[in-house]
Amino acid sequence: MTDPSGSRIGEDLGLGFLVPAIGDADAEGRRRVHPITPIVHGVTAVPVAALLAFAWGGGLLSTLGLGAFAAGMVVVVVIGSAVTAWSYLAWRNLYYWFDGDGDFRVDSGVITRRQRRLQLSRLQAVDVAQPLFARLFSMAEVTIEVAGSGDSRVRLRYLRLADARALRNEVVARAAGLRPEAGEAPEVSIATVSPRDLAISLAMRTVTAGLLLVTVLLLVATVLSQGWSGLAIALVTGGVPILIVVAEFIRYYRFTVSDSPDGLRLRFGLARTETRTVPPGRVQAIEFVEPWLWRRWGWMRLRVTIAGVGGDDGNSGNRETLLMPVATRDIALTVVHRLMPGLDLDALDWHPAPGRARRRSPIQWSRLAVAWDGLVLAARRGRVTRRLAFVPHARTQSVRVTQGPWERSLDLATVHVDVTPGPVRVVGLHLDALFARQVADAQAERARRARGSDTSIRWAARD
Repeated sequence: MTDPSGSRIGEDLGLGFLVPAIGDADAEGRRRVHPITPIVHGVTAVPVAALLAFAWGGGLLSTLGLGAFAAGMVVVVVIGSAVTAWSYLAWRNLYYWFDGDGDFRVDSGVITRRQRRLQLSRLQAVDVAQPLFARLFSMAEVTIEVAGSGDSRVRLRYLRLADARALRNEVVARAAGLRPEAGEAPEVSIATVSPRDLAISLAMRTVTAGLLLVTVLLLVATVLSQGWSGLAIALVTGGVPILIVVAEFIRYYRFTVSDSPDGLRLRFGLARTETRTVPPGRVQAIEFVEPWLWRRWGWMRLRVTIAGVGGDDGNSGNRETLLMPVATRDIALTVVHRLMPGLDLDALDWHPAPGRARRRSPIQWSRLAVAWDGLVLAARRGRVTRRLAFVPHARTQSVRVTQGPWERSLDLATVHVDVTPGPVRVVGLHLDALFARQVADAQAERARRARGSDTSIRWAARD
């Protein structure tokens, strides 16, 4: 429904805001993000502006005869207006389009102009997110990740939710080798993490349980040594694990995994909702994490490394990339089989570390082992928190063998299978030195052969 001025009314807008329609592309096929974007940025800046106003600005302006509340409101208006004005200039100078080669192009910058080209054949993931204030306007941001060094992502803020989803679908279709107008592929839900299971799993994680235990010990020690006067410090310290649990609960609320021809679709979030598309064949490594307290429920967490997402190179901050925050083994295997068809973890022939590794790693030595088949190389480690990580041969970038002084004295060595930066590490700890070198040489050869037959690029168009 539109009014005579061309504005869309009531479409996707739970609160009934009036949002102008997006204009057509210009003569060169370029588009802008939604014209309401500067207002959304200005509204987003209000909470920060309010904190600054009453922490600093209010006292300063009160000396000029203004009341504290009035002074705070002045600061809020000034900061919000400045953010909106700058965002307007950025909006005027931001364009995006698909070039003749089918790649994604972005021009942006107010003072310094910047032109970027993302090669969609190297697409890693496409995210559609709705921060809290953007949801009030039914706006969303689109993040496109490609493989590459340096800053290999583009974030477009903001588009109407329907337009954001349409852009995501076109990006995925082009990357898959399909027609741009192919539309959104159908999906089938695999699993949804219930709020109850998520809350229990977060509270029972090894890190959280350890922090709570330290808090209890600190509380007892404080009361015994300083009396009840020192209780406030212990209570503040005890709030840290609670805040961690609450923050992750809000982030991963109603985490849903769906299967689709264009990859796995992940949806999650309470205050900020996110939709992430992980194309098939683009996963670099996967890890099963089993904290000790989770084993009675048979739960595990699935972490994943995707090039450019969740790495340690500054591109994606410190966020952890998850396929599932908590899942049973059967559900975890279902998700993994969608990304790596033909993988059978139960059929792997494990090669454990020798008995002398006990002297190097007395707690976890019996869990240390490596295994491989025609698709992946896997490594396991950990006793309190068990970890099983595996990498497809085609995603292996390099293989290293290292020996510390202690390992050399025991004729042991560690094999490192390197992939793109991310949360998952595939390492065969404290193996027999000769065997470790054999594993490294064999993995390098397997990786070379696998890359020669890799068909992950244009996955939907291959025969």
